[in-house]
Amino acid sequence: MRRGLWTVLALAILGVTAVGIAYARTDIPEPNEIATAQTSIVYYADGKTEMGRLSDSEGNRVSVPLSQIPDHMQKAILAGEDQSFYQNNGISPTGIARAVWVAVKGGAATQGGSTITQQYVKNYFLTSDRTLDRKAREILLAVKIDRQQTKDEILENYLNTIYYGRGAYGIQTAAAAYFNKDVSKLTVAESAFLASAIRGPSLYDPALGEQQAANAKERSGYILDAMVENGWLSASERAEATFPDTFVDYKPRTLRGTSGYLVEMVKKELIATHKLNETDIDRGGLRVVSTIERPKQVDMEKAIKEERPSEKDIGIGMASITPGDGAIVALYGGADYAKRPQNAATQDKMQAGSTFKVFTLIAALESGDFSLRSSLNGASPRYFKEFADPGADTEAGRRGRVKNFGGESFGRMDLRRATGQSVNTIYAELNIEVGGKNSMKAASDAGVRSTLQPNVGNVLGTDYVTVLDMATAYATIAAEGVRANPYIVKEIRFLDEGIEPIPVKPVTKRVFDEDLMSDVIDAMTYPVEGGSARYVGQNLGRPAAGKTGTSESFRSAWFDGFTPQLATAVGLYRSGPDGEELKMENLPDSGDITGGSYPTRIWTAYMKAALDGTKVERFPEPANINKNAKYRPSQTSKPSGPTSQAPSTTAPPSTTPPPTTAPPEPTPTPTPEPTPSEPEPTPEPTESTPGNGNGKGNPGGGGKPAPSASPGG
Repeated sequence: MRRGLWTVLALAILGVTAVGIAYARTDIPEPNEIATAQTSIVYYADGKTEMGRLSDSEGNRVSVPLSQIPDHMQKAILAGEDQSFYQNNGISPTGIARAVWVAVKGGAATQGGSTITQQYVKNYFLTSDRTLDRKAREILLAVKIDRQQTKDEILENYLNTIYYGRGAYGIQTAAAAYFNKDVSKLTVAESAFLASAIRGPSLYDPALGEQQAANAKERSGYILDAMVENGWLSASERAEATFPDTFVDYKPRTLRGTSGYLVEMVKKELIATHKLNETDIDRGGLRVVSTIERPKQVDMEKAIKEERPSEKDIGIGMASITPGDGAIVALYGGADYAKRPQNAATQDKMQAGSTFKVFTLIAALESGDFSLRSSLNGASPRYFKEFADPGADTEAGRRGRVKNFGGESFGRMDLRRATGQSVNTIYAELNIEVGGKNSMKAASDAGVRSTLQPNVGNVLGTDYVTVLDMATAYATIAAEGVRANPYIVKEIRFLDEGIEPIPVKPVTKRVFDEDLMSDVIDAMTYPVEGGSARYVGQNLGRPAAGKTGTSESFRSAWFDGFTPQLATAVGLYRSGPDGEELKMENLPDSGDITGGSYPTRIWTAYMKAALDGTKVERFPEPANINKNAKYRPSQTSKPSGPTSQAPSTTAPPSTTPPPTTAPPEPTPTPTPEPTPSEPEPTPEPTESTPGNGNGKGNPGGGGKPAPSASPGG
């Protein structure tokens, strides 16, 4: 016991000595250049080329003496941030303990109930990195400054350096930015508002929306009540301090061009994934390296400009991802973020069309009941009670008719060729056997994050998904079953070079077996090598796999595909003035837009340029799993009616609401119409067998579902 007590005492003495030495050696540094140095910048993946800036701050700051700042403004800040400011020694022991505990458990050192002195130190002398080392430096500096400066000096410096939003650093600039007046003329209510704004300008500026206005009113009321409780404001003065109703008109600096979508994505990821707050981003001096590779981004924008339809109301979203890693290397969310801030690749949703058939194929092979050699009946039309819609306008619809593109009827066909020719009737039967729930699960496992429905119609693409969803899911297949969460922030750096940059590690998980994926990839080479996307095979010059998709009435058109080292999805849609879905059918310049036309041409132009000079990689040999699959045609749903032509019908409608999209404003560029050899389908299937990207086999035929039939393509 005696030895233990002496050990504890010795450790305590050593700890106190270490803190004392650290305190003595801690010098108060020169303040950062707030006007420029603390602006956060986003770079392309090379870490050198600037993409854009993360805040609208211009670094405006005008210092004023504390005597010029109204007493009620000073007290409003104390009420909101540090009510014991004049009594404490510059730090909050309970807040520090909380921060240490969170960090010990593995979190960031962000907790702390910081005093005004600590905030002043962090904002004026230190960067906003989130480590215990930075927290320790903050504490030592706060204590030292508290001893070397008077409380009034600290408060004056704090009021003159804190960021209030609207590009305003310091209370004098903030008074002008919000109320167009000198700080000395601020009212009690205006002071309470400005004390609220520093918590997060984008959350409390009424000019940014109704929710921000409500937040500001609630926070201002809290501050005013706290002033009364502390004896800094009388009850009558509190009653007269109504929320300001006159603010200076303000429009935040808007990001422009295609890069605006990327910078906004970076900002959202910093908040959602890396838990940075608005202050960290607005004035943290961050240097954020994105995953976007500028050459590929240029290639993508060029491909869209040169190959897109000429109609102005056609929206395009595109995303390119590194399989097995999740890095977004290029993304097109629209032509100009300033004109349309909704991202066509991450926010707009379109029916998936036949790109969804791949997930039914995965579910079928996973079940063990099917192999790629399993054959089904490709006749058209076919009737399935599971696809019946009691509310349909025709008898055929009520009975559940499914037909192939153009009504083309095929004989028995294995799943490889059925994938290449996108045979609706075969995949409708397959999904009945597999179950819509299992197709939905396969899509979710692959990385589709949009809301999906477990009905049998999902195989024909009734679900609404984003372009990034499909790029992620197809990247999982390209990575032979390894799903990687998509991300756009590659590294976070700090102004203080003594602080190590924070690298971002990919988040991956194996979700499918490699042998299963080798068979799925093999089947997905069939559309490219002679099916609905044969334009790719004719022009790319290297092995590729993918799937076209065209939804009912041509409301969306897709091509999603990949090589072993790059997965890319492109989706086209058309919307009206109120965001309603419009058909891309019989257009004046472009005719009918299908997955095998413009989407495939855009995809090929981009991938050809993006992969230029890189090694030609080949896909794995198919494993041909489930060789002893017991599936027989007699075990499947049989046609429940005649196979003669009948009026078309649609699959059961998706319960997912239609996309909410404002009219896109792309840059129109005249593009020649596809030649007769490019659109889908080919007149008749061939008996030749496409290969798997290993140089085997010959191209086969292609086919697309009818626009009047169930969504597909």
